[in-house]
Amino acid sequence: MAQNLNAISPALAQTSNNPEDHRPGTATPVTIASPSSQPEVNVDIEHVHVEDDPRTWSNTRKNLVLFIISGAAVISGLTGNIQNPANAQIQQQLHASAQDISLSLSMFILIQGSAPLFWTALSEIKGRKLVYLVSITIFIITTAIVAISKTIGMMIGMRVLQAAGSSPFISVGAATLADIYEPHQRGTMMGIYYSAPLLGPALGPIVGGALTQGFGWRAVFWFLCIWGGVIFAAFAFLFKDTFRKERSLTYQNVLKRRIRERQQHEQQKARKSGSGDVTPATARPSIEHEHANEKTSGTEQGSPKELEAQKVVVSAEAMKEIKPSLADINPFPPYWRVIRRKNNLVIITSSGLLFAFGYSIAYTCARTLADSYGYNAMTTGLVLLTFGVGMTILGGRWSDRALARRKAANGGVSYAEMRLDGTKIVMLFFPPSVIGYAWVCQEHVHIAAVCVMLFLCGFFVIWIYSSTLSYVVDANVGRSSSAVASNSLFRGVFAFVAAEVAIPLQDAIGDGGLYTLWAGLMLLSQGMTLLVIYKGREWREQSIEAEKARQERKDGVGQA
Repeated sequence: MAQNLNAISPALAQTSNNPEDHRPGTATPVTIASPSSQPEVNVDIEHVHVEDDPRTWSNTRKNLVLFIISGAAVISGLTGNIQNPANAQIQQQLHASAQDISLSLSMFILIQGSAPLFWTALSEIKGRKLVYLVSITIFIITTAIVAISKTIGMMIGMRVLQAAGSSPFISVGAATLADIYEPHQRGTMMGIYYSAPLLGPALGPIVGGALTQGFGWRAVFWFLCIWGGVIFAAFAFLFKDTFRKERSLTYQNVLKRRIRERQQHEQQKARKSGSGDVTPATARPSIEHEHANEKTSGTEQGSPKELEAQKVVVSAEAMKEIKPSLADINPFPPYWRVIRRKNNLVIITSSGLLFAFGYSIAYTCARTLADSYGYNAMTTGLVLLTFGVGMTILGGRWSDRALARRKAANGGVSYAEMRLDGTKIVMLFFPPSVIGYAWVCQEHVHIAAVCVMLFLCGFFVIWIYSSTLSYVVDANVGRSSSAVASNSLFRGVFAFVAAEVAIPLQDAIGDGGLYTLWAGLMLLSQGMTLLVIYKGREWREQSIEAEKARQERKDGVGQA
């Protein structure tokens, strides 16, 4: 189809038999009805035709986008950990207490986890590039102020704002990948992308230790400031926005609400004047719930229930006339729509536990290496690098292969839960690896054993984590950034709790007890993932049907 679906052209009333009309990035109309002057179009919102479709970009351009957002994502992981080797100097020079230092770390991870709720809502209205540029500007300014801080209060306050500025790269970055890659490609790309922020805990001590020893603690934050400047330049001059409003449920729902308000206002004016219905044509969007059963490459669905209940396309005229503003940005409704789905709540909780484990092991291992092995900041960083090296992209690649196998066995039809099937193979090995790490640290075994167990823990955690994140994106078509932001909030809260209790527990029960406890939590996390594998599709279909019924009632009230 050469014409944009949003133009609602009468030419769309015919179903094309041309194979080129069913390429990825093009929506296939299934039924077109025109009971009145208003046509109704069924369309898969993830594949509605858009101008300059990011999924048809060259591999070179896509790789550039992946490289830029991965470089930005490293900031998110690095900023939370690079301070650790400098804590002693900071405490001495700013006359701070140990509790002040702990507060600066835990508040950072909490804000970094919760702030994406706002950033992702903004990205679904104003686009990804604006969010990247504004947030990295905040990050650069606040990081510079941290570097010149004279009091611990100033430093903590700026660290909180710094966390907010560094927070959108993970959630909005995942949405950017969803913009440019088909579902069957996302596992590998998510694995690559999520290796970046998870490398932060490993690289942070090396970089922070070297800069602190060579130039003092302030050099740590000047380094981050320079890195932020490089990323800003990359976004400003090399990054092209991947957001397309036609594929965003959040954007479409804002338009629907604005149109409904306009209709009600015009109807009230009409009743007062007695002149009848004067609702303008542009205020009557083409809206229809998704019932497409045609196949598009890489995104086949098993039944109409697999598709989102609120997949809509508002007419091009309405989208040109109505421009959502900052007043339309309310992050909580999209967030609530995500977590009230049972499958989302369970998998996001599981994902949050995985992230908290990764954060905790990097935080406590540095202390163990310093206290029990007598390592300095540089040597500690080199040991922790084995954890980061373990976070390879293999998990994402296996996730893609598992999806392809299940899809082929299911007659070429896929659904989101197939994405998680590749995690089952590593569930047998992950908890034992955590227990192994626990007791080699507890018994002060040779450092080679510690490195091996760190590598295995990193290897298995990214394997499962990249698959769960890909599932969060695949299972929330049209609101992927809101879904990843919800995941970010959970992981931020869980990591905050993990950071607050890690040292007291380590002192009370040792590494052996602490990470045996973590092995139990990883079993719980895996149990949740298995639950979604076997029950998630049913839960998701039930949620879609319920949302569809609510939307029909809302539309009925709006048109009454």
